[in-house]
Amino acid sequence: MKVILTQDIKQLGRAGDIKEVSDGYARNYLIPKGLAVEATAGKIKEVEEKKKSQERQKMKELEQAKELQKKLNGKEITIKAKTGDNDRLFGAVTPKEIAEAINKEFKVSIDKKKIEIGEPIKHLGEYNLKIKIYPGVQAEIKVKVVKG
Repeated sequence: MKVILTQDIKQLGRAGDIKEVSDGYARNYLIPKGLAVEATAGKIKEVEEKKKSQERQKMKELEQAKELQKKLNGKEITIKAKTGDNDRLFGAVTPKEIAEAINKEFKVSIDKKKIEIGEPIKHLGEYNLKIKIYPGVQAEIKVKVVKG
């Protein structure tokens, strides 16, 4: 019997996949638990349309990510911080502060979790950081930390 999975099922497939399973497995387990529906011509067409729509959405998101990458790549932002002895900062420059500075300067909303710092920024100077915008798309920016 052909069924369309409505949820991801380990060792069988992902939601939206069309699978051939035994009649008993489909009628006694998958369909009653709401894990799958019987694959009719109408439902198969519906699933294909949904997949096409999701593919178009992913392409649109990728295009937006590339635009954002062009806008941010190679740019420089300046963050003012309070310092103590030997140009050492009180605390550290956090991804949240960097995200706020990017938002303020370029009018672009970046999630702080997408900013890769590596080691905490605790001294004045220039730092090259990577921002993960989308899977496979990242921008590199320069952060300048100055006395504030």
